[in-house]
This record gives sequence, structure tokens and C-alpha cells, in this order.
Amino acid sequence: MTTTVIDQAVQARLIASTPEARAIPACLRYEREDPFAVRVSFPPAASLDGAAVEWTFGRELLTAGLRTPAGSGDVLVWPCGPHRTVLEFHAPEGMAMVQFDTDDLRHFLSRSYALVPEGSESARLDLDHGLAALLREA
Repeated sequence: MTTTVIDQAVQARLIASTPEARAIPACLRYEREDPFAVRVSFPPAASLDGAAVEWTFGRELLTAGLRTPAGSGDVLVWPCGPHRTVLEFHAPEGMAMVQFDTDDLRHFLSRSYALVPEGSESARLDLDHGLAALLREA
């Protein structure tokens, strides 16, 4: 059976205004059917309101952010020394900064590029099927 989804559990650190960063679990997800996007989800215990949180953003953004500050708007990514990468998430409710082990992110990305090589993402999109489904819903 061919793999179509990559899920990778990682440990992250929530960077707070207090001197202590709080360790939180997270899950990185990549799906062949949505080849341009990656998702990171956090369990309810990691949020202030007790609800699970998921962010979706470009795989290319995550890749670029490992080398140099990248992004604008809701998601920013930048290297934080040789071993850590920061993801900053902005929402109407506020902002969160989460630090990841860069090697975990590189491993996740290498698995995603093995599943869908860079530059071949468009070939994975079934635009005719998506357009037909959209028209049926209208």
C-alpha cells in the first residue's frame, strides 16, 4: 500500500513571556492530496481555551524558514540558532511562538519530499474533480 499521509509526532516548546518555555506535544502532517500544505496540530492541553489547535501553511514556507526568516501574515518561520526553528502563529485571539528541533522539521520535510518531490505538487492536484465538486455544491 502506498503512503499518502505522513504524521510525525514532535516535541515543541511554547515560548512565553515568562523565563520558562513550556514543553508541548505537537503533530506534523503532510497529505499527498494537499501537496502544497503542511499542518501542525497541538492538543487541547496546549491551548489557553482547552481546544485543539491546527495550523495549515505552505510546505515551501517551512522549508525556507529553516534557512532564513520567512513568511508574512499569519505564519512566520525562522531559524533560532543551529538546532532550533521558531514558528510564530498570529490569530485574532493573539499570537503564539513555538520552538521546534530543526532536525525534526528537516526529517519531516525530507519524508514529505520523498512522497511528493518539490516541483511536482501541481501534478498531484485533481483540479477537474475539485471544480466539478464545487459546481455540484453551488
